[in-house]
Amino acid sequence: MLTLRQALHDLAPRLPEADTAWLEARWLLSHVLGIDSAALFARQDELLTPAQATALATLAARRAAGEPLAYVLGTAGFYGREFIVSPAVLIPRPETEHLLEAALAHAAPRPALTAADIGTGSGILAITLALHVPAATVHAVDVSAAALAVARQNAARHGAERIVFHEGDLVAPLAAARVRLGLLLANLPYIASAEVPTLAVSRHEPHLALDGGDDGLRLIAALLRAAPAVCTADALLLLEIGAGQGPALQRLVAALLPGAACHLQPDYAGHDRVAHIRLPGPPAGG
Repeated sequence: MLTLRQALHDLAPRLPEADTAWLEARWLLSHVLGIDSAALFARQDELLTPAQATALATLAARRAAGEPLAYVLGTAGFYGREFIVSPAVLIPRPETEHLLEAALAHAAPRPALTAADIGTGSGILAITLALHVPAATVHAVDVSAAALAVARQNAARHGAERIVFHEGDLVAPLAAARVRLGLLLANLPYIASAEVPTLAVSRHEPHLALDGGDDGLRLIAALLRAAPAVCTADALLLLEIGAGQGPALQRLVAALLPGAACHLQPDYAGHDRVAHIRLPGPPAGG
């Protein structure tokens, strides 16, 4: 039988990312043992049980085959919390924190607003918004029943049971329920269809959450057309977009939402990342 120290030394060279292999080895071993890194360091001379060794070998084989670490571990971090993830949902990306922070800034002076996260996936945006703005009414919509099952698990895990979940396409369930939103946020698929198969993420992450149509903006355009039906006058739409899509998005807004104001927020790399779209207010005197 191996000690924990020996197990780490055997495991790290088998992992696919050389730069992070030792860190990933510690995460995998900590996961199998159900302990944190500090406890792992203190217990390096303990022996792995046969059951633990088998579990570690299974996880290591999945990771060595290229499966993302988040799916192997079953969780991923976002904005200081751990969320359940599975191949039914995208793995959270750091860039999406820009979208969340824009939503939190908008909600700060209007904490009782009604908001919706369209294409919620694992629920990271809806749940984090609901936890930070407890007076808000938050809706979460996804067309995938499997994704909603993960989102509901995450809501229960983090005590955000007040979120109202809807299965359906874009804002259709909200329109049917006559919901009126002051804030709509969405991280919809925005990768062009032809590009999806060329990306490493397409090997494991759901194509439904990646494929944005011929130009990457098909679902975003559909959302822009539908949003006024469920939004109040002067509502704010916050959309995550792909790098380089800013000018095309602005043209879509001008064509589909006359009178709306749109500005683009860059990410830390300087790429357009979040579109802030303010719907026109009520007519003067209205």
